[in-house]
Amino acid sequence: MKLHHLKPAPGAHRKRTRKGRGEAAGKGKTAGRGTKGTGARGTMRIGFEGGQTPLQQRLPKLPGFTPRNRVEYATVNVGRLDGTFDDGAEVTPATLREAGLIRRGNAPVKILGDGELSTRLTVSAHAFSSSAERKITDAGGRADVLGNDTSAAATS
Repeated sequence: MKLHHLKPAPGAHRKRTRKGRGEAAGKGKTAGRGTKGTGARGTMRIGFEGGQTPLQQRLPKLPGFTPRNRVEYATVNVGRLDGTFDDGAEVTPATLREAGLIRRGNAPVKILGDGELSTRLTVSAHAFSSSAERKITDAGGRADVLGNDTSAAATS
């Protein structure tokens, strides 16, 4: 037996079907796709769900990029300080927690400028808004910025 004597087993090879080549070919007219419907037509785009609103449109939009080293401050407005502390008091993150003005564990504290301040306070915090600093100094107090060791408080 030689290589040119080899041939496939009977029925192993069938002629390829030529679709859409007339009724006599057996696969003419609709070419085996049936009539109408998406299966009888061309390809559909990825994500097409038959006219239903696609999944990527039904889902809520995801939040954007937030850096890992972003600092989340516990915030307090100067208006809240006015009624809580007496004239000449020293305000620190510890005294703010004791007074119940901030709740977040060891988060750095930022003082914001909403409200009015009539008492003279020495406020120590990790950050101040410009309006808060101005209102504290205008009332005769002092705004001290604490060392920004916010690496432990950075959110991940």
